[in-house]
Amino acid sequence: MPPDSSVTSGKAQPMNWHRLGIDAVFELLGSASGGLSSMQAEEKLLETGPNQLEEARKKTALSILLSQFTDVMILILLAAAVISAIIGEATDTVVIIVIVVLNAVIGFFQEYRAEKAMQALKQMSTTQAKTLRNGNILSLPATELVPGDVVLLEAGNAVPADIRIMESINLKVEEAALTGESQAVEKIAAPIDTDDLPLGDRLNMAFKGTFVTYGRGSGMVIATGMQTELGRIAKMLQEDEVQTPLQQRMALFGKKLSVIVLFLCVLFFIAGWLRGEGLVKMVMTSISLAVAAIPEALPAVITISLALAAKRLIRFHTLIRKLPTVETLGSVTYICTDKTGTLTKNKMHTEQVYVNGRLHDRNELAELKHEKNMSLLLHAFALNNDARKDGDAMIGDSTEIALMEVSNEHYIHPTVWPRVAEIAFDSERKLMTTFHEHSGRIISFTKGAPDILITRCGNVEADKIQQMVDEMATRGLRVLGFAYRYWEQLPANPTSDVEEQELHFLGLAGMIDPPREEVYEAVAQCKTAGIVPVMITGDHPLTAQTIARRIGIVATEQDLVVTGTELAAMEHADFFTKVEQIKVYARVSPEQKLQIVKMLQEKGHYVAMTGDGVNDAPSLKRANIGIAMGITGTDVSKEAAHMILLDDNFSTIVKAIKEGRRIYDNILKFIKYLMTTNSGELWTLLMGPILGLPIALLPIHILWINLVSDGLPAIALSFEKAEKNIMHRPPRPPKQNVFANGQGLHMIWVGMLMAAVALGIQAWAIAEGLHWQTMVFNVLCLSQMAHVLAIRSQHQSAFRMSLLSNKPLLGSVLLTLLLQLAVTYTPFMHAVFQTESLNLREFVIVGLASMIVLMGVEMEKVFVRRKHHI
Repeated sequence: MPPDSSVTSGKAQPMNWHRLGIDAVFELLGSASGGLSSMQAEEKLLETGPNQLEEARKKTALSILLSQFTDVMILILLAAAVISAIIGEATDTVVIIVIVVLNAVIGFFQEYRAEKAMQALKQMSTTQAKTLRNGNILSLPATELVPGDVVLLEAGNAVPADIRIMESINLKVEEAALTGESQAVEKIAAPIDTDDLPLGDRLNMAFKGTFVTYGRGSGMVIATGMQTELGRIAKMLQEDEVQTPLQQRMALFGKKLSVIVLFLCVLFFIAGWLRGEGLVKMVMTSISLAVAAIPEALPAVITISLALAAKRLIRFHTLIRKLPTVETLGSVTYICTDKTGTLTKNKMHTEQVYVNGRLHDRNELAELKHEKNMSLLLHAFALNNDARKDGDAMIGDSTEIALMEVSNEHYIHPTVWPRVAEIAFDSERKLMTTFHEHSGRIISFTKGAPDILITRCGNVEADKIQQMVDEMATRGLRVLGFAYRYWEQLPANPTSDVEEQELHFLGLAGMIDPPREEVYEAVAQCKTAGIVPVMITGDHPLTAQTIARRIGIVATEQDLVVTGTELAAMEHADFFTKVEQIKVYARVSPEQKLQIVKMLQEKGHYVAMTGDGVNDAPSLKRANIGIAMGITGTDVSKEAAHMILLDDNFSTIVKAIKEGRRIYDNILKFIKYLMTTNSGELWTLLMGPILGLPIALLPIHILWINLVSDGLPAIALSFEKAEKNIMHRPPRPPKQNVFANGQGLHMIWVGMLMAAVALGIQAWAIAEGLHWQTMVFNVLCLSQMAHVLAIRSQHQSAFRMSLLSNKPLLGSVLLTLLLQLAVTYTPFMHAVFQTESLNLREFVIVGLASMIVLMGVEMEKVFVRRKHHI
């Protein structure tokens, strides 16, 4: 069969791949069992394009820019510009268009930056594939695969492309994403001589988007990207971007507020018109007021903040896969975490040694190394050991590396007495013996399970040794026994039945996978933050309890340790009663992890769950925040998770939660800022005519304040550092709205205070014959700058905070002040904004009046601090 160009280029395939033998597949794809060469792969990649599904609506820079002009408020402004042009107000027309363009440019750069941040996150979470290129195994991004590549598959891998199976060793693939069948399918390599088989019956094929759940194998890529079976139905599978809960709540609130504001603007228009104000002036002012008062950009600003925050979290070794996770991190009440590698170092460490009838800590060995048995025991650690050094790193079994590290501390090299024979370890007898030349004789060292080893020794009190083994085990230590024997000559063909008898007992080594140093503080932080850490492990209960006690997860007698067997025997009601007391689950199955998550959620908790295996996927998906391991985690677990720990470290979870709380706090701050300033402008314009005052501001003044005061300072608040008490307060209820804890009250009373100050200045300045409109314009703008500086912290005084701790905010405030001075004192701007230069007296009065808002918020903080005893 000649090669088909449509095959090698990755286009639609005319043949049934499952019917072809492996050799025919090789021929068609111009490949071989050793895979493609690098040059072949590069050529094919140019033909087929990257191995990825086309996104339905990928935003280009142009589409982002044009979308800035589709907002309802922007369209209203453009309509206002047209009205101004028609009635001959050329200055207003130009100014409105400039403001619209500036708004669009600022919006474009913010959204474009957020889009780039999200694309970077997607690239970081790209699946890797083990591939044969030039006959060598390489780990490549799955996007670089091409037809003809040989891919190696093992349990936990995502299948990266459509593949014809070449070798299957108990290979099972879960194909629910394509077939709906949840049962994993066992794969074969032989051809199937049947036409047009359903996907689920193509047993010698594996498809993109499915997952290997068991075994291992290899296969050849026959289709990539949109030419895969998943690609054919990609439009059905592509998901629209889902808004976060906060975005949804703010969008709904924005719609309701828009209706209220538009109603008030209509009343404002009617009242002004009836008072004799010009019709065009009232139309323009009402439109400007609506634009200023409605927080139409709030959901977009939240999206930008969350996206940039997700990018910042990478610095904390946390990759966010689903954007709502950023905002909900602060709601976590329980962290259910694995032990090995997450709480611990995933590296065995020798802690204690029993020798000459005494138990010693590791740091005491230097004083004893010249004692006969101590010296022999240290030699046994080094010589009965297959670990080896590779550069600065040790390679081998973790237990043997732990023993080798002790011998290295005492300068005993593994080749000091050459090894001449060995009896290899096996799981039945649980022993290992090595023979070495030493001083003209042969010495053998035997290590293994103490209970078996002591039966082979003749010089030992078995009960006493077993009692010590039990005592060490209760401390969570893994215990190994050591013995030796001298031989006049090397035994021929040594066997366990002969040469592992009549041994001389040397001692015991107790090892443990110790906690990471940073975990102690992380667990303590959890507890002060109202978060309960729970250990879930497949390890032995004693080991789990020892680590949990050391790091503070188990701290009182009420903290329970439960095994998987005990959990299986528990009734639902009993588990429901005890679940909040259980701090350690040992020897549990992945199915039980799911049960634990469900029970905690039933109790009303917000649960973060870690996992790394294929079988952890259901519990990761069910958890409020599923956390996959970036180093040890399988593709399946990463796909199911909401976030990925790039360093597999528990303390990283706590750092991410702290960062999540900071981000949400800052989102609340800029919501508070925007809503307060908008309400201040609204009250000023609505209440003035009611109090018999002229309309305080011109349309251009309102639009200017909306542009310079609302935009940059609000975004800059998202860079504010964490509050000092951020990890000393309980988690935020996930359904708590943004107006809780006095936020809504603040927006109302501070907005009214701003309006009262502005209207007071207006009335006084009119009576004094001063430049009242320019003064009101500046008071409102500067009051908003004072407000943004005041709300940087919920409790700490603004006068105790360094202005340099948030340089973007300081820069935006200074820029706003400079622009406001230019508008007030530049003759060209006088013509545009109809402002007048303020004299020194007026300038000082404006400055002092603007500080009233700052002092008001500071008084509020004093009240809050006293109320909460902060």
